[in-house]
Amino acid sequence: MKIKGTLLLIVSILVSSFTIFNAKRDVNIVFIGDSITYGAGLPDAAKQAPPVICANYLKTQANIGSVDFSNQGHSGYTTLDWLPGTKAFIDAENAAKAFANQQAQLVFSIKIGTNDSAMKGTHGAPVAVDDYKANLKTIIDQLLKDFPGSMVVIEHPIWYSPNTYNGSMYLQEGLTRLQTYIPAMDQLVKEYKATNPKRVFIGDTKAFDYFKANAETDLQHEDGRQGVFYLHPNPKGAVALGEFWGKAIAKVLK
Repeated sequence: MKIKGTLLLIVSILVSSFTIFNAKRDVNIVFIGDSITYGAGLPDAAKQAPPVICANYLKTQANIGSVDFSNQGHSGYTTLDWLPGTKAFIDAENAAKAFANQQAQLVFSIKIGTNDSAMKGTHGAPVAVDDYKANLKTIIDQLLKDFPGSMVVIEHPIWYSPNTYNGSMYLQEGLTRLQTYIPAMDQLVKEYKATNPKRVFIGDTKAFDYFKANAETDLQHEDGRQGVFYLHPNPKGAVALGEFWGKAIAKVLK
């Protein structure tokens, strides 16, 4: 009887361990970003924007259950437009609170920086790298405070052509500035590892080089004040970017 009881206990433990190991994780994602996040210029942003692709990718992962998301991308927005207390920030928090399944893992995916890097034309531009980092930290600090169980994933920016000049002026100076934000993001995540372990992560790091190498095929050809420029993903590029984000978030969730 003792042997039988011991065997039953072992089987019970193994079954419980297998169930926990294979349990799927439901996820809610709020995408905080700019026109690239929103899907500007795409024929059908509601179906083709990077957040849609990202969510669809995550649904294919064996360890992930349901995936709900809210695309809070806004054209032209900088970190100043996303500071706590702004309409954009309040809307993003309300989106997080509105998910039907509040037991799901909440993730904030943040891609802000393109408009901060502009020479002029966007809110506060140009935003110096130290100010950019401070603004990003202020945003994240408030999210962590208001949603204690949440995770924040910071996506690296994507490349744009050095002649980019639409309603705002970016050009080579802006592109150079944008690249100074990347080590600032990485450093910020390192700091959070000490103060808020397992809460803030670097997401995608590959899209910048990908779009630089594939601008002709994956970015929209847009008419600007200095000729055709490349800034926003086309449908093909939106799929690529969404999958980059999806793979990065999937890695974080593991």
